[in-house]
Amino acid sequence: MRHTVQVPMRWSDMDAYQHINNVAFLGYFEMARVNLFFEQPTHDERTGMRRGLVVASHEIAYKRSVVYDAEPLEVQVWVSGIRAAAFTCNYELFDHGVLAVTGSTLLVPFDFALNRPRRITPEEKEFLARWADVPAGV
Repeated sequence: MRHTVQVPMRWSDMDAYQHINNVAFLGYFEMARVNLFFEQPTHDERTGMRRGLVVASHEIAYKRSVVYDAEPLEVQVWVSGIRAAAFTCNYELFDHGVLAVTGSTLLVPFDFALNRPRRITPEEKEFLARWADVPAGV
């Protein structure tokens, strides 16, 4: 299942060419990810997602330029590749209903008290599985 978030553009996100700067899209993806993991009532308080996740890597692909508009962008986010100590968030960003940017973030649960990565708990795997987008026919 995908989680959809309306993400506003900021005037300051524009570059000298009057397009949204490429760096701003990582921020839009982050807003969608935070909305999913920390602001939704479906988040199970027994999981440790609220205690710490760190970004291990990002991938992003720009399909078309985006021009600043007061209408928010739509970001769809879902989870894949749930492993013992990492998982991936995937994103599709739509501008006026047209796919403009895709991306993914590899996330690692982190124990800040011990200053090291930790394993994903069974409760966390269950929560993440709710947001896995399984292709049709699988």
